[in-house]
Amino acid sequence: MRAAHEGMDLRLLGPVRAWRGETELPLGSARRAAVLAVLALHAGHAVSRQQLVGALWGDEPPASAIGNVYTYVSTLRRVLEPDRDRWAAGQLLTSGGGTYCLHVQPENVDVFRFEALRDESRRHRAAGDRLAELAALEAAMRLWHGEALSGVPGPYAESQRLRLTELRLASAERHAALLMELGRNDEAIAALRALVQTYPLQETLHGMLMTALQATGRQAEALRVHDHLSQVLLEETGTEPSAALRTMRLRILTGTKEQPPPSARPAAVVAGPASDPVTLIGRDAELGRLRRAVMAVAGGQGRSIRVVGAPGMGKSALLTVALRGDVPRGCRVGWGLGDELARRMPLGVLLECMESAMSGDAPRELVRHLFTVAADAIDGPRPQTVERAVDLVRQAAESPLILVADDLQRADSTTLEVWAALHELTRELPLLLVASVRPGSPEVLGVPADETVELPPLGADQATALVRAVAPESLEPRLLRRLLADAGGNPYYLRHLATSARNGTGYRDVPPAELVAAVNAHLAAFSEETRHILRACAFLGGDCTIAEVAAVTDRAPHDLARIVEPARVAGVLTEDPHTLAFRHRIVSRVLHESTPAALRIMLHRSFAEKIAELGGAPERVVEQLLAGPVPLDAGASRWLTRHIDQLAARAPEAAVTMLRQVRAEYALDESTRLGLTAWLARLLHDQGQNAVADAGWVAARTTDVNLEAEMQWIMACSHDRQGEHAAAADLARAALSSRHFPEPWLNRFRLLITRLRPHLPGEPTAPHLSRSLLLGDHVSVSR
Repeated sequence: MRAAHEGMDLRLLGPVRAWRGETELPLGSARRAAVLAVLALHAGHAVSRQQLVGALWGDEPPASAIGNVYTYVSTLRRVLEPDRDRWAAGQLLTSGGGTYCLHVQPENVDVFRFEALRDESRRHRAAGDRLAELAALEAAMRLWHGEALSGVPGPYAESQRLRLTELRLASAERHAALLMELGRNDEAIAALRALVQTYPLQETLHGMLMTALQATGRQAEALRVHDHLSQVLLEETGTEPSAALRTMRLRILTGTKEQPPPSARPAAVVAGPASDPVTLIGRDAELGRLRRAVMAVAGGQGRSIRVVGAPGMGKSALLTVALRGDVPRGCRVGWGLGDELARRMPLGVLLECMESAMSGDAPRELVRHLFTVAADAIDGPRPQTVERAVDLVRQAAESPLILVADDLQRADSTTLEVWAALHELTRELPLLLVASVRPGSPEVLGVPADETVELPPLGADQATALVRAVAPESLEPRLLRRLLADAGGNPYYLRHLATSARNGTGYRDVPPAELVAAVNAHLAAFSEETRHILRACAFLGGDCTIAEVAAVTDRAPHDLARIVEPARVAGVLTEDPHTLAFRHRIVSRVLHESTPAALRIMLHRSFAEKIAELGGAPERVVEQLLAGPVPLDAGASRWLTRHIDQLAARAPEAAVTMLRQVRAEYALDESTRLGLTAWLARLLHDQGQNAVADAGWVAARTTDVNLEAEMQWIMACSHDRQGEHAAAADLARAALSSRHFPEPWLNRFRLLITRLRPHLPGEPTAPHLSRSLLLGDHVSVSR
């Protein structure tokens, strides 16, 4: 059986086609192709007839659906294995217990090959290898031959078509972006033209095409792209292009730069209308400290200040509001940004600062000398490099000078040495040094500062104010509470989540794409080992113990403490040494939900098994099973059967959710489903919910008279609770007339009839009886 798949090639990324070697197999009708598609996308796993019926026809199948499925499968067997004897067991497509299984490897199905190449491209992206990432994406895109599952009917195919189309579009966007990053704009333009033709309403693609055209000097063509999109949007949706595209069009028309320097882009600034000043929310005290330092340097008193905050806490925003534009006359301000490019150039950040601060012939001469000093140090630091640079800054600081270094921890080592030496100059010169850094950055340990301004998370009132500034329309209280909890007081996360909630772009379901990119960028500074542990924490719910993470990652607790220390220092995790809890819940959500679905299910299955093996709390095991969601196999169902009593007592709501999933798992054996569905009916009854359907399902199938009586009792009580007294009485009378239930149960049904008589037509009234007695709340039931 293991070799039956050899030579098979199933193609779903286009019209459904099947090949064995060089021979294409005739699949026939669209519904037969639909059955093959469902089985291929569950390759190696059992699919029940009921699942196939639902996949092909949804909630309203024809009366002949089961027979049709049988016919489709029989025909597919002959097509897939034409040499098989009619009475021999199939090897490629097998059946048993009302289920079917297609025995092919993932590499035999183009959808799985596509997803594997996407995963490979992500790994190359994380490693910074853009050429390898591009090659993987190009290989993934070559697998497509039209619309996924083209012409295949049924709700399952439609949902898969939507999912795969989104993945294809995301891959194509990233492919085009990579071409642009690598300077291959002509190739990007060709790819983007094809994409905008296929997706005429996707503004992101049009913006990328405009950018690529502008980069090649084809401004007129870029403007035509915008104008065409504007016309299409007006005709199709009655809207106009977004503000971002309109701004891009204006920049192309006026020939202005696309955006201000990175240090000028505030991460947590809320901008009002164009005439309004930029407003910073929740940082009044910190803003006051910086402005007092500015006034002091204008009066001749120097100082060095360090602004410390985790990514997204608003360091750049604070510097922007405090130090850009509104400074006393006579003060010069220079800005520099630490990044990978600046790190490669000796004195890179200092040069940025000095060049932006200096104007006039004499100051420009100082900058030219500083460039010479930097050039001399390219082949290696010279003994006089730091002294020469400090001396040039000393000459420039004869009048008030403010130097601002954003992300100083990413500056080159020579700049860091000069910055430390300049600290001493602030005692005698009107020189203000302001640097922003991430907490715990080892690069700046040797760089002193007179004052540290720490940016903590925003409080609840401040966070709410920021959300309302971004989304003035009132958000419903539940959504607002979730948004605040997810952001954890981080202004950047708050702003993006509020924008997403305001625009209705999917915050309720998954984090917006730009926020996913931002979180991944924030975590990129950590090692692969640290990111791996953070992902495990996210899969464990974002608030777990060291012992749990050690169990699922096979790491010793002392190793974990070392690995996650950078994340604690950076403020990604809280400081509690006994737990691994995310300070900002959205980070956990991004790590979890940006993981490919297949890998997500695999990890949750593995984590559930490991927690169960260690005897962990049953609710923690169930959290993993539900989070996947992980399809229940025989092993998981046996575990659930052994622990359902404990789970029901500790986490009844989770138990109900889990048992509902069991109820839908047609591949489980009848006895297991029967016992666990009975538990579902009991728990629904205990929680005051309608248990009629589940109790009725058990009662119709069990051969245990005690269990049948209990389920019929629960059905009757559910009807009674809903005011359906006649239906409750009918069940009680049926139980009494059959008389095959044990006497204790018959007594219960007699009491119920007595209780129901006042509510039944034509029945005399009866003395009042305790409802708790009638419903059996104090009667022990054998389970």
